[in-house]
Amino acid sequence: MPEYASITTLDTLLDDLRVGEARRRQLTMVRGELHRALDRGGLPVGARRSLRRLLEKEALTTYLRLAESGALRERQVGGGRPPTSQATNAARYRCLHLLRAAHGLPPLHLGGGGRIPPRPTPDHGTLTALRRRLDQDLATAMSPGHTRLTAVLSLVLDAAPRAGELTALRLSHLTPDRTAVYVQRRPQNGGGDSTDDVWYALSPLTRAALERWLAVRAELVERAHGTSRLWVSLFVNHDGTRHQEGRAVLRPPGLPLEEKGLLLSYRTGRARYDLTTLLPPKLEQLRRAVLDHIPPASLAAPAD
Repeated sequence: MPEYASITTLDTLLDDLRVGEARRRQLTMVRGELHRALDRGGLPVGARRSLRRLLEKEALTTYLRLAESGALRERQVGGGRPPTSQATNAARYRCLHLLRAAHGLPPLHLGGGGRIPPRPTPDHGTLTALRRRLDQDLATAMSPGHTRLTAVLSLVLDAAPRAGELTALRLSHLTPDRTAVYVQRRPQNGGGDSTDDVWYALSPLTRAALERWLAVRAELVERAHGTSRLWVSLFVNHDGTRHQEGRAVLRPPGLPLEEKGLLLSYRTGRARYDLTTLLPPKLEQLRRAVLDHIPPASLAAPAD
């Protein structure tokens, strides 16, 4: 692909953006689509030379039409390039607003952009029932996966961290007596600053859940030669690379759990541990429910 000055500037802008892993993947998708749109000659010539021109309404209106039609897909799907989903369209729309804001441009109305309303969140009664269920589970024998999910859910109920904020947690982010957790905020839209990073009080439920998980974690980490990350993998997996012979490079249990793995464990655990009536399909829905109904108890400083 030829290089364009606007894309080179966009790459620099993306490197400086502070966003979560999920938003980073979406921005990478948009960057690739914009590059392919320029290659096709479908955007104004000035959009090749200037990022500002690339992010103007004239260029973006054409880009959105091409992208939503599926014409800018990197790979074929089922032998063709079908239109992209409503969720993908909504993510693309949000990314464009984020890029314009990061480049110092005002908000721009680009049409519906496939926007969809936020998914519904559990009500206060459901959150109370979830706490009760997690407390009951802690009184039973649990598998390592059930133990980890229980600790994750309990912590979300107390501090409402995002998935990226959860996977970034380290042992040092917990007070020695497990009464508080330090959350470093990583908003998807790139906003926020260090003043949003605070300590949150942990409930007796979360302290008990963490105690169970830390015992399991210690055994897993010992086999993998150690890490300070709070959440670690349970099973052998691969890192996406291959040996010269073509075999996948395997990773032992006990290595840091990444955001994709955390979200997968939430989805599978929701069904496996009979939590579908208490947990929404997405972890983000649970987080928003906590913020709506049970604001986390922040602390000025960690407990002594």
